Amino acid sequence: MENVIEVKQLVKSFGNKMALKNVTFNINKGETFGFLGPSGSGKTTTIKILTSQLNHTAGEVSVFGNPLKKLKDPSYMKRIGILTDNSGLYERLTIYDNLAFFCKLYDVNEKQIDEVLESVNLLKDKNTVVQKLSKGMKQRVTLARAIIHKPDLLFLDEPTSALDPVNTKHIHDGLKKLNQQGTTIFLTTHDMQEAEDLCDRVAFLHQGEIKLLDTPQNLRLKYSDSSIKLLLKGDREVIVQKDEEGADKIYQYMKNNEVISIHSNEPTLGDIFVQLTGRALS
Repeated sequence: MENVIEVKQLVKSFGNKMALKNVTFNINKGETFGFLGPSGSGKTTTIKILTSQLNHTAGEVSVFGNPLKKLKDPSYMKRIGILTDNSGLYERLTIYDNLAFFCKLYDVNEKQIDEVLESVNLLKDKNTVVQKLSKGMKQRVTLARAIIHKPDLLFLDEPTSALDPVNTKHIHDGLKKLNQQGTTIFLTTHDMQEAEDLCDRVAFLHQGEIKLLDTPQNLRLKYSDSSIKLLLKGDREVIVQKDEEGADKIYQYMKNNEVISIHSNEPTLGDIFVQLTGRALS
C-alpha cells in the first residue's frame, strides 16, 4: 500500500527542550490517521514540520514520496490542505470573497464555493463579513478554505475545538465524504470521540513520544478485560465474566426477560490513554 507520509526517528528540539523524540509512523493513501494527545504533547509541531513550516532537528520525513523541501513547489502545495489555529482570513471581506480569492490562487472554479460552504453549514451566511463571525464560524470558514480544492492530503489541527455538537457532526459528515473521495487526512485532536468517529488508525502522543499506534478497535480489545456488562430492568447493572459461569448467568437473566442491554466491557480511547500515561487528554 502506498504511503503518503513516512516519518522515521523524527526529532525536534527548541533549545534545550525536546518537543519530539524519535517519532516514527507512516500514513497510507486514503487513510484518516489520528494523532492524539493533550495540549503541549507535540501534535501541532508535527503538523508544522510535515507541512514544511518548521524545520526538524533530526530524522527522515517524506510526503508523497519526496523530501519536505519539495513541498515548497506550488504543484505540491496545491495537493495539500491545511487547517491550523492561524486562520489568515481577510476580516473585511465576506465569506464568499475570502473563498473566491483562494479559488484564484489554486485555480479552482468558483462554482465549488457553494458546495463547500454547504459541507461546513455556512451556505446561508456566505455574504457575511468575516469580522462579524463567531470564533466557531471562522473556524468553519478556514476549514472550507482548506478543502475547497479537494486536496490529496489534508492536515487538520483540532478542527472542531470551537464548534457545538450539531456543527461538529456536520463537519464530521463532510470529512467522511471527502475521505471517501480519496483524500488522505492527518487529524490532531484531544477529542477521543472524534477520533473514534473518523480515524482508521490512531497514535497516542505523550511528551513528544508515540506510546501506542493501532486501529481504535484493536486498542480497545487489547486493553479490555474479560467481562461483560448487563443492564437489567429496575436500573440494575451486573458485570459477568466471559466464561461458562458468566454465560449461564446471562442465559438466566435473558430467560427471565430481565435484560435491557448487553455490552462488552471495552475501554474508551480516553480510558486507554489515562491508563498508559496517567494523564487525561483534555
